[in-house]
Amino acid sequence: MSVFRRMRDITVATLNERLEQSQDPVKLIDQFLIATRDDIAEVDKLFQQYASHTKQLKQQVDQATSMRNKREEQALLALKAGEEQLAKLALQEKIIHEEKLEQYSELLEQSRLSLRELEDQMNELKLEYQSVYSKRQYYAARMENLRLQQRMNQRMGDFGGKDVPKMFNRLEDRISDWELEAQSLRELRRMGQNYVEQASVTVSSVLEKELARLKAKLNNSGKE
Repeated sequence: MSVFRRMRDITVATLNERLEQSQDPVKLIDQFLIATRDDIAEVDKLFQQYASHTKQLKQQVDQATSMRNKREEQALLALKAGEEQLAKLALQEKIIHEEKLEQYSELLEQSRLSLRELEDQMNELKLEYQSVYSKRQYYAARMENLRLQQRMNQRMGDFGGKDVPKMFNRLEDRISDWELEAQSLRELRRMGQNYVEQASVTVSSVLEKELARLKAKLNNSGKE
C-alpha cells in the first residue's frame, strides 16, 4: 500500500469519527469533498508528469533498439565486405546501445508501473468522491427533512397543537357562566316584581282597613 493510500485511509477514518460528533454533517462532508477534489487535481498533475516522462523513456528505448539493430546490420555488412575492423567498431556501438536499451527499458517499466498506480489511485479517488458526494446528497435530503419537520412541529405547537376539545370546553364553561348570569338576573327581576306586587297588596289592605276604621268612627259619631 502506498503512502498516499494510507494517508487517504486515515483521512476517511477521521471523517467517519468527526461525522459521528458533527452537528452539521453536510458541511463536514463538503469540506471532505473539497479536499478530495484537491487530491484528485494533485494526482492528475503528477499523472501527467509521469505520462510525459514515460513517453520520453519510451523514445529512448525505441532509439536504443533502433541503433542496436542498425549497428548489428552494419557489422554484418562489414564482415561480408571483409572489413573485420569496421565490423568490430559496429559491434562495440551495438553493445553500448544494448546496455542503454537495458537501462532505459528498466526505467520505462518502473515508470509504467508508477503510472498505473497513479491511475488506480486517481480512479479510487474519483470513485470515493462520487460515493461521498452521493451520501452527501442523501444526508442533505435527510437534514432538509429534519429541518422541515422541526418547522412543522414548531408551527403545530404554536397553532395546531392546541387541545381542541379543551378549547371548546372552556368556551362551554364561559357560555354557561353567561347563561347563569342571565338566569340570575331574570330571577332577580321576578323577585323584584313580586315584591312590588306584594307591597301593593299590603298597602291596599292597610288603606282598606283605615278607610273602614274611619267609616266606623263616623257612624259612631252620628249616633251620639
